[in-house]
This record gives sequence, structure tokens and C-alpha cells, in this order.
Amino acid sequence: MNMKNVLLPAFYMPPISWFSVFLDAENEIIFEQFENFPKQTYRNRANIYGANGKLSLIIPINHNGKREMKDIEISYREDWRTLHWKSIKTAYQSSPYFEYYEDKFRKIFDLKEKFLLDFNLKGLEIIQQVLKTEKAQSLNEEYIKNPEGTINYREKFSAKLPSEFGMEEYYQTFSDKFGFLEDLSILDLVCNKGPESLTYIKNVKQSY
Repeated sequence: MNMKNVLLPAFYMPPISWFSVFLDAENEIIFEQFENFPKQTYRNRANIYGANGKLSLIIPINHNGKREMKDIEISYREDWRTLHWKSIKTAYQSSPYFEYYEDKFRKIFDLKEKFLLDFNLKGLEIIQQVLKTEKAQSLNEEYIKNPEGTINYREKFSAKLPSEFGMEEYYQTFSDKFGFLEDLSILDLVCNKGPESLTYIKNVKQSY
């Protein structure tokens, strides 16, 4: 198998499209830690399907003048972890598999990391336990604008624009109210598809 170096941003409970790249067996994953932190991205937000449609869960950050992703600190001035977990429970408690994975997902909100990057990576470890995957990854060593011999996904996943990845519809708890919402956080897929989630992720295709 020809392995490809793939530079990925580290996200908070990433969307399904991100996992299709992350878990691709041909991709050697390198996480970007030196980029200037871009606002309004999945680096500190996750979209779930709430009772009123799409709901963004946003991790507040400390504005301390530091710009590199690895130096971005989480703000705990408000109890956002309890709020996020409450929103997730409300959104998914009636989904087919929430009860089955609830205790594992809960652990993400017991984490109290100083830095956003550490929080995202530890959250990813928990999600990998849920998915029963063990994908290795490393961190990059410097910021390179156009890295040679590496596929750059830093700007690929937009929290604002429609997904560039094609995915089949699946049952979602509130889809009878608002229809199918594509490319939400991996939580949405796992709570609704359970053990079939990995097969679903493998079938997600990027539309070039």
C-alpha cells in the first residue's frame, strides 16, 4: 500500500468527513500544531442535531495574544463542559445507541486540559475507543505553508459552508422535523448508527 502523508487540523469531536480522511488506511496522519488559530472552525466547535435543528457547541478560548494552535488555551470561566454534555444528552438520549456509548462519551467532558490541542487529542483517543480503532498519528514540527509531498487538509473542512464530502442519508433523531443534516459531529453518527459507523465512514467520498 502506498502511504500518503496527510496534514490534518485537530478538531473538537470532529465531523464525519474528517474521520473519513483520518481513518483512511492509506493516510499517514500528521496533525498541524503551528498554524495561526483560525476562528469559527471545528478546532473549537462541533455541530450536533438538536431539537431545533443544527446546534454548534463552542469551546471558549482565552484571548491571551498567543496565536499558534498549540498555545491556544481553553477558558473555564463558564462551565461549558456541563453545558455541552447537557446539550448532547438532550439531543441524543432518544437515539438508538446513546445509552450504549454514554459513559465513554461522558469522559470527554471530564477532561480539563489547559490547551485546546491537548483537549482535542485526548477527546479523539476516547472517540477512537468508541469506534474501536487505533489509528496512529504524529504532530508536525514546523509550519509550512505549502508542504511538499503532503496532502494539506488544513482548510478543507468548513464549519460554515456545505460539506465537500458526499454521504448517504441515515436516520437522525429529529430528521422528521428538519430533514437530514449532513456531516455533523462523529457523535451524531455513532449515536444513530452504532456499530455500523465505521462502514459508513469508509463509504464517505470526497467530491473534488
